[in-house]
Amino acid sequence: MTSSHDPQLLKGVLSLLLLHLLAEQESYGYEVAQRIQAAGFSDVLEGTVYPALARLEREGRLATRLVASSSGPARKYYRLTDAGREALVAGTAGWARHVSGVEAVLSRPLPVAPQKGS
Repeated sequence: MTSSHDPQLLKGVLSLLLLHLLAEQESYGYEVAQRIQAAGFSDVLEGTVYPALARLEREGRLATRLVASSSGPARKYYRLTDAGREALVAGTAGWARHVSGVEAVLSRPLPVAPQKGS
């Protein structure tokens, strides 16, 4: 995976990635950002992750709880709600359809380009 991603492509899939990571395990924001970076999205910074988490929480797809931390203020842990799990299932199916359609077009052979000067 490259170290840089098209922001427009990532914008459409970031919520799905966050839902999946949080379905794997409950996490706090900084940890989620580190996990998404470790997955190959090194250019996705905390400043992108926190607003997306807040939006998913407002939409009822994530629930939170505060957990005391020995290294500073209490951490806000995020976990999926039932609506979040439903969104993850629907989003995963939609993503698969999208990828299949894109691959079907991009795998078509292209006509041979005319040579310059001919």
